[in-house]
Amino acid sequence: MGKRKSRTSKLMAKPKKQLETDFTCPFCSHPGSVQCDIFLKERQPFAVASCSICTESYATKAHALTEPIDVYSEWIDSCREANEGVVAPRPHLDGEAKRRRKTEDDG
Repeated sequence: MGKRKSRTSKLMAKPKKQLETDFTCPFCSHPGSVQCDIFLKERQPFAVASCSICTESYATKAHALTEPIDVYSEWIDSCREANEGVVAPRPHLDGEAKRRRKTEDDG
């Protein structure tokens, strides 16, 4: 008598989730306009995030584990840090609003 053949199930590899590579520009707010490039084969590895619409860019050091999302996140963090403590400009008031405001302050 022969041995029964057992079914062998083939292991299916789960598809890896791909991280985004195109981002929204923090300056002009165009979606998908920021591209991140990582240059590891240079003498000093670096990464660049640049907007194709307003030509703003950001460069930082890179290493073997650097991903485009890391570069973009670092750019956003440095923008927030630069804007920390900066007061937003007040809207321009027309003549009537200035007079009203002046009388409210006086009275």
